[in-house]
Amino acid sequence: MTAPSGSSPTGSPVLLVLGAGGREHREFTLQRIAALHPVVLVGSETPDWARPHLVGELLVDLADGQAVATAVKEYATDHNVIGVLTYLEHYAELAARLAQEHGLPGNTPGAVAACRDKALTRRLLAQHAIPSARSYAAAREQDAVDSAGLIGFPVVIRPRAIAGSAAARRADSEAEVRTAYRAATATAVLGLDEFPGVLIEEYLPGPTISVEAVVLGPGDIRIIAVTRTRLGPEPAFEEVVHCVDATDVLLREPAIGDATTRAVEALGITLGVVHAEMRLTDSGPRVMEVNTCLGGDLIPLLVQLATGINLVRVAAALASGTAPDLTPSRAGAAAIGILYPHASGRVEELTLSSSEEPWLQTFEPWLERFVWTKQIGDLVSAPPASSTADRVAHWVVTGKDTAMCDERLQLTADTVVTRIATTPHTATSAR
Repeated sequence: MTAPSGSSPTGSPVLLVLGAGGREHREFTLQRIAALHPVVLVGSETPDWARPHLVGELLVDLADGQAVATAVKEYATDHNVIGVLTYLEHYAELAARLAQEHGLPGNTPGAVAACRDKALTRRLLAQHAIPSARSYAAAREQDAVDSAGLIGFPVVIRPRAIAGSAAARRADSEAEVRTAYRAATATAVLGLDEFPGVLIEEYLPGPTISVEAVVLGPGDIRIIAVTRTRLGPEPAFEEVVHCVDATDVLLREPAIGDATTRAVEALGITLGVVHAEMRLTDSGPRVMEVNTCLGGDLIPLLVQLATGINLVRVAAALASGTAPDLTPSRAGAAAIGILYPHASGRVEELTLSSSEEPWLQTFEPWLERFVWTKQIGDLVSAPPASSTADRVAHWVVTGKDTAMCDERLQLTADTVVTRIATTPHTATSAR
């Protein structure tokens, strides 16, 4: 453990943030937290991009919970720590334990663990008669096959601890179950693989949404926004578009609000920002998972652009025991488009055809950002073999409603040119 560089003066309040994450999706989050409270970053290393947003760093391996607890305890003896926060799901339970140990605001570690372990989530939802997907945990390949037989094809296989659609696969036969099981058990994303086995669940057709909510205290749950998510082609479930519309009719759908509230209470969540994912089926909304962290893929940014409500600031306020501002100041829409490679191979070209689209040269106000997440020379895998690590680019647009955002997402997508060498002598391009 290394004492924080540039430490804040003793007595000055600081917020401990566990893990920085990747710049493309997380800098805006860290920046907004730092705008509310001085931040000390806790982690094994501090990326250069994060330093301008920090007053100090606490260098310790986040995979070693005991070492982190010791380091934070030592630090807290000489500093005024007012809260512990993380926006990275794999550190959520650790953050909850630290907050509890120091008498700081937060959820119980048990509630966070119930969200992290998707098998436990499903059991608790079932116990409280909250509609979800019928599912079984499988620790062996044959168990997965047997569970699929009980449910009936098609089924979905996903790791027990990875959020959203990451590494999830549809399977329509025993052979596909075996292949998907092997892929899921081989998946390890940082600390997201601590729960053994996989989840075998019924396939639910219907649109995917997430509910962005704020829990101010036990039973006090405020729904802030609904995010509509579009998925790429099956058997993978890669998320390719998220859109938040402040006037979405789903905000007035009682069944969605009821499912969110009941799920939050069933899992024991009593404080913080919640990201609850659902499938809208013919029989009503089904809760797929609930996370006690801010939504990924820049969803908090979309919420702020569409409604004016700063969920990052809300999370930081609640973690430090202060009242958040939940007052909307806008009534528009915002969306993010995510580009996956069209072929597997080595990236040879990444360009924007701005000569044919003059608006791109000046970046219209509605194009909030365009970010390449791959570089020339990088190896990528195309769907269905791809993962979030294979994403090539993303862009965020704003508009008066979902339809306008869709138009602007497509307008931007039409300017993107990628070329990928699939063999040493051939390449494919897409625009």
